[in-house]
Amino acid sequence: MGQPTVIPDIEKQEQEERTPLYHVVLLDDDEHTYDYVIEMLRKLFLFSEAEAFAHAREVDLTGRTIVITCELPEAEFARDQIHAYGPDWRIPRCKGSMTAILEPAG
Repeated sequence: MGQPTVIPDIEKQEQEERTPLYHVVLLDDDEHTYDYVIEMLRKLFLFSEAEAFAHAREVDLTGRTIVITCELPEAEFARDQIHAYGPDWRIPRCKGSMTAILEPAG
């Protein structure tokens, strides 16, 4: 009898289970409108209108919302996309993008 054969799919699944995941958390502020949040989330994350509105409401009511959970490189990219989105043109005093942070999902 030889060594048991490891099925590649099982090996891949085990690797994915060990790979740490991160939440991309959008933080609330008083310089961006619901319309801005909805527009940004629809454009960057392809959320439906209803999903984007739910996140806009959650960030407004609780001060934060998790917009995506993924591996670190993708989470950093998502955070950077939020930071690069730019100011809310609807509010003249708005100076820049919203803030997003990364948190371990585990």
